[in-house]
Amino acid sequence: MVADNPNPTVLVIEDDQAISDIVSRVLGKEGFATHAAYDGAQGLDAYQATLPDLIILDVKMPIMDGWETLARLRRMSEVPVIMLTVYSAKQDIIKGLELGADDYLVKPFGIRELIARVNSVLRRTSMVF
Repeated sequence: MVADNPNPTVLVIEDDQAISDIVSRVLGKEGFATHAAYDGAQGLDAYQATLPDLIILDVKMPIMDGWETLARLRRMSEVPVIMLTVYSAKQDIIKGLELGADDYLVKPFGIRELIARVNSVLRRTSMVF
């Protein structure tokens, strides 16, 4: 729970609508407010409109991929970001973390693990008590 916001906001930037819907629905049941965007450019606009407490970001997306989206986010914000992607090679994980991701989770993923990582990142960034 966020000190001054009982419902932290999570922006899910994911081009696969089924995955986005599942993640949003489960996070909603956990007490998070969620917003969705389906490509990187839309995600940057959604970030500026909603100012979420955390972003879950895919890499492989149309219009603007997750790498570019993350780089642009880092030029404007320190918002915590969890990469959620099929890219599982060590060099991809390292790239995500070096670009500024706070965590990296490979698909397929366990939904309970994702929730635990969301809570962990928020705790580390002083958002959750």
